Amino acid sequence: MIRICKLTILFFLLLLPFSSYAHVQHYEKLNKIEFNIYRNTKNIGKHIFSFKKENEQLIVDSEIYFEIKKLGVVLYKYNVKGTEIYKNNMLTKFNSKTNANGKEKYVNIKEENKELIIDGSSYKGKAPVEYLIGTWWNHSIVKAEAQISAVSGRIIKQKVTFLGEEVLVINGKEYKALHFNFSSSDQSLKKNKKLNTDVWYDKENLNWIKATFNKAGEWEYKLISIN
Repeated sequence: MIRICKLTILFFLLLLPFSSYAHVQHYEKLNKIEFNIYRNTKNIGKHIFSFKKENEQLIVDSEIYFEIKKLGVVLYKYNVKGTEIYKNNMLTKFNSKTNANGKEKYVNIKEENKELIIDGSSYKGKAPVEYLIGTWWNHSIVKAEAQISAVSGRIIKQKVTFLGEEVLVINGKEYKALHFNFSSSDQSLKKNKKLNTDVWYDKENLNWIKATFNKAGEWEYKLISIN
């Protein structure tokens, strides 16, 4: 029975459009998604998305901020602000600025002639429009060949593995969730450059509700609210 259920979900996912702007319209009625960020089970910050429609464009603003402290002393501060702009369901522009404990990073992307032109602190060049910005909110990322780092513009070729359907309880609310693992398809990368993130999407509406990964500690992004 479990195997049949998994096969049904996999068939459903294969029907999803493959493009980088697929299903953007699915999120047009959203206003805000807010996550708590935990490191080693301690709440250290937030990740917030704001959605708005303006002049036939969908504008998605996002911000991540957290602090790692020890004995009340701030050891590490991190802040990212980014904006994705879509028109006619196509990504037309993306910009972000990051301060990683004093180290500045950036990404500027624009769409030209059905290509993405990337100017980032780690990569400058072109990419297919089928590559997705790695901000996780768009569930179509499960079908993307690669994601583009929202911090540095680095292109990350990915392998996506469906791990099954699970029931999650977050802030007292029960969710039927689809669980995926995202990993780097290029195994020659250094360990600190490899992608290895578990992501959960609400089966009912395909909204992002949770993510976990291990990088100098156990990290968890857990949904606070969505409206």
